[in-house]
Amino acid sequence: QVQVEESGGGLVQPGGSLRLACAYSGNIPNIQLVSWHRRSPGKQREQVALITRGGMTRYSENVKGRFSISRDDAKNTVYLQMNNLKPEDSADYYCLAVPYDGPDSWGPGTQVIVSS
Repeated sequence: QVQVEESGGGLVQPGGSLRLACAYSGNIPNIQLVSWHRRSPGKQREQVALITRGGMTRYSENVKGRFSISRDDAKNTVYLQMNNLKPEDSADYYCLAVPYDGPDSWGPGTQVIVSS
């Protein structure tokens, strides 16, 4: 089993930046990819970025060019660098660890508010 916990959310002005962190623990060699998702009221959950064990990354069209996902294996942490934030980026952001076998693991989430 893998445990994940997000941090780094907060209030930021439009055009600003935030870096979210997803710390994971447990059966780490079993993790095949880690992804970031977001959900805001009235909208469906959206996958915004993912990084595979091999380092391949993928982004949603809504964040491509503004968000960057990376991984620090020494800290067992995946980061989501968010630049040029827009009000529509306001949401609860969740980290998901997908194992090769066993259940997926979601974190409790961290809130991002983009507002002036």
